Amino acid sequence: MNRTAPCFCALLLTAIFAPVGAAETASAPPVFVLRIDGAIGPATAEYMSRSLEHAARDRGQLVVLEIDTPGGLDTSMRSIIKNIVASPVPVAAYVAPQGARAASAGTYILYAAHVAAMAPATNLGAATPIAIGLPSPGRELDPAGRAASAASEHDTSSAKRINDASAYIRSLAQLRGRDVAWAEQAVRDSVSLSASDALDRKVIDVIAVDTRDLLRQLDGRVLKVGDSRAASVKLATAQAVVVTLEPDWRSRLLSVISDPSLVLILMMLGVYGLLFEFMNPGFVAPGVIGGVALLLALWGLQMFPVNFAGLALILLGIAFFVAEAFLPSYGALGIGGVAAFAFGALLLIDSELPGFGIPRSLIAIVTLVSAVLVFAIAAMAAKARRRPVVSGTRRMIGALGEVIEFAGAEGWVAVDGERWRVRAAQPLHAGQRVRITRIDGLTLDVSPITQVTNSEGGPQ
Repeated sequence: MNRTAPCFCALLLTAIFAPVGAAETASAPPVFVLRIDGAIGPATAEYMSRSLEHAARDRGQLVVLEIDTPGGLDTSMRSIIKNIVASPVPVAAYVAPQGARAASAGTYILYAAHVAAMAPATNLGAATPIAIGLPSPGRELDPAGRAASAASEHDTSSAKRINDASAYIRSLAQLRGRDVAWAEQAVRDSVSLSASDALDRKVIDVIAVDTRDLLRQLDGRVLKVGDSRAASVKLATAQAVVVTLEPDWRSRLLSVISDPSLVLILMMLGVYGLLFEFMNPGFVAPGVIGGVALLLALWGLQMFPVNFAGLALILLGIAFFVAEAFLPSYGALGIGGVAAFAFGALLLIDSELPGFGIPRSLIAIVTLVSAVLVFAIAAMAAKARRRPVVSGTRRMIGALGEVIEFAGAEGWVAVDGERWRVRAAQPLHAGQRVRITRIDGLTLDVSPITQVTNSEGGPQ
């Protein structure tokens, strides 16, 4: 009895206190983990917006944004930063896994987050903005990782971009209490920092090996959230449930459509589908597929910073393809269309933007397919030109017919199944075979076959 009493007491204490600990763990709000992997574009901004709304709706205590990006579009980056700043749930931007980077637009997002963290062997920086496409007022900008050249520093447009980007990242650094001087240096001189150097310069707050290590280090930290400085959240992340939010179907579709390579393929598929339908009315399927593909391509194209000179060249090339199909020029229009399309595809999107260039191999393949199509159309036109004439005045002269009725000097004759008015110098009778010798408007001059002689003077 004495031996069993301690065991019974231990079990009783476990039964009493274990549910209390479990209840404390279960009551801790969840931590949501998001992932930015690759170039930042419209699909990334859409994914971030929906995920932050989801985290706020489910009363999450923290959103961990794992980042590995070479940069991206300025409009998408600013949209993400607006959502982070206004989010009621604090956001920890975490450059991970080891070997990852937060270059260009990723640096701005890191500065905007409530907590900035990096894994070992990662880096950030190189945030100098560059223009996309043709320089014009209001053109979209992208923080791309390269230093401004000496010539561009004297350029008014370049100075505007750099000053605007510098002021923007400086305001983010002041908002989060991070190193302002290095932030401006990253924009103006395109410098980068390793994880340990970033921690020493107070650019980031934490170095963590993985997400669990990050949550352990953030446990108990108080963060200010929202627009009010009085609003704050105390984190309890050590034992919190971690929920990974994957992109939904809409974000996945947007991500697929926003691939420049796919946009180019869809554009050409749409053009060829509609062209085939116009040349062969009634097939329906090519027209439907072509129409849908072209609309998807235009939807994807409007999300990119397009070089309008490149777009104009592509449209001109397509117009030449259509003209070659309906007005055969034996390849002259088609070759011009192939050249215009190739140059337009090369200029369509700035290839220096990370993740947003069209591979030259794809441009070469699409151009080759277009050239083959043009040469096929030209070959068919040349072959048709060599065929004997099967209709028209030249075909009618010398053709045979059969008299249907004849009275006086005029009558009717059946020629190739058609009824024609005829006239002859001598009387004819029904059923007699005649040959057409002349055409006068819609009246044919005929003569009996027995009276038509060959070149040697004998009857035919």
